[in-house]
Amino acid sequence: MPDILVVIPTRERRALLADALASVAAQEHLPKRVVVCDVGDYSPIDPPRELAGRLTHLRSQAATVGTQRNEAVAAAPGDLITFLDDDDRWRPEHLAGLAAAFQDASVDFAYRDTAVLRERIEDGRRVVLEERVIARDWDPALMHTHDYIAPSAWCVRRSCFESLGGFDPAFRYSDDWDFLMRLARVTQPRRVPGIGAEIRMREADNASLDAGAERRADLHRLEERYGLPPIEPLTFWEVAEIVGRRPRMT
Repeated sequence: MPDILVVIPTRERRALLADALASVAAQEHLPKRVVVCDVGDYSPIDPPRELAGRLTHLRSQAATVGTQRNEAVAAAPGDLITFLDDDDRWRPEHLAGLAAAFQDASVDFAYRDTAVLRERIEDGRRVVLEERVIARDWDPALMHTHDYIAPSAWCVRRSCFESLGGFDPAFRYSDDWDFLMRLARVTQPRRVPGIGAEIRMREADNASLDAGAERRADLHRLEERYGLPPIEPLTFWEVAEIVGRRPRMT
């Protein structure tokens, strides 16, 4: 089976990070290595038993999440690279489905469908309020208007990631969108049907809620770099409403 590296950028969200790691430990196909790239308090978290000997806690002073991810990739080997945001979760079959796709040597990038969940934290518990599902094949025209494939759903071959130079550190926001646009110039992304990743959103502490000047500047940079139409900042929940299925109360 492929040698999989999991990259988790984090900053002072220990309870959510522990939940993310638990979802990695529950995978049907366990990764060989997990790197937590931390720009927070630097206190290593005890890994789940299944990840003992597989987890590295990397201290970082990176200014952007993209730079955190780049540092983590450089810090550990792995033929295939996956990403998991510290507040997201994977379902148990996520990595197994991705690994199967890479049995085809022509595949350099694959992604799974996502469940986008609105949640709140009650007494330390995550309570799901509503769900939307994004299950879309790669659509270049749609990608010109909406970034609908979250990094927590990705897997990329290391050789491809390195040939593209990783994430562009010039972006604080939308570095993942920029990466996908560059990637699509050199390879065809492969969708692996079935929900593998849960994108978790709360009323605060979500980067996609920020519609300030810096995010708008990054979106304008995307417009100029790829000839995109004007882009308005949206939350990933709003993107899921546009490109996904109708919401379901849970």
